[in-house]
Amino acid sequence: MARVTQRRRVRRLTAEGAVRERADVLAGEEPLEVRVGGRSFSVTMRTPGDDFDLAVGFLHGEGVVSSWDDVDQIDYRSGIGSDGLRDYNIVDVRLAEGVAPPDPSLERHVYTSSSCGVCGTASIESVRRTSSHDLGADRARVDLTDLLALPDRLRESQAVFDRTGGVHAAGLFVPGAQGAGLDLVCLREDVGRHNAVDKVVGWALRERGVPLPGAVLQVSGRASFELVQKAALAGIPVLSAVSAPSSLAVELAEDVGLTLVGFNRGRSLNVYTGAERVLAAEA
Repeated sequence: MARVTQRRRVRRLTAEGAVRERADVLAGEEPLEVRVGGRSFSVTMRTPGDDFDLAVGFLHGEGVVSSWDDVDQIDYRSGIGSDGLRDYNIVDVRLAEGVAPPDPSLERHVYTSSSCGVCGTASIESVRRTSSHDLGADRARVDLTDLLALPDRLRESQAVFDRTGGVHAAGLFVPGAQGAGLDLVCLREDVGRHNAVDKVVGWALRERGVPLPGAVLQVSGRASFELVQKAALAGIPVLSAVSAPSSLAVELAEDVGLTLVGFNRGRSLNVYTGAERVLAAEA
């Protein structure tokens, strides 16, 4: 069902003049229409797989649901692809009794691309959401050595990236037993960085609930405004990225009390906000 990867024939050319035909493996990318109570809410480009978690994680980020209990039923709707087979590209979420349907102004009127999770938002006011979790009250601390190890631990678990080289990853790490170290409890890959995070958040809502005190969300790319917002809404106090944050991401992280780490490359990192949570070894 989940077409996570696809094989294609390619012609490989080198500067030395060599030409070789070979098979290549590509990351899957297909549209997913998210419906709420049968009404179309958004269409996003994603790598198929973990679609229910993606849909609920996305709706959580949009403020439509606050927990998995807000979902009464979730299933695929029939859709036929060009090959004549069911394509599993429509997910319908039925909200639990008493949960208000989404404001029509939140509906996305254009495709959400795999590189932008807020594209298609109907109004500027609907871009920023208010979290019900007080991240400033989370007194969690993370050892620098544990934090520096996360990019390699994330990379080691990226099975789809190993095959394609073409997907982002997000990993949720939580304090280990007796507070020792950090345990990887969920990793998701997708062509869209925001989709990978939504899949992780959806899993967390289903398996653990939110907030997630002491947790660290490690992402494989940059730290954008939307990723900071998704982490804050899920009550995740630390977001670590291997690349740079944007200026608005830093401003939002500071506003909500989130620790934002960038350029985490395994040997050094930058702490942009919430540095008190990172315990560095004394010189």
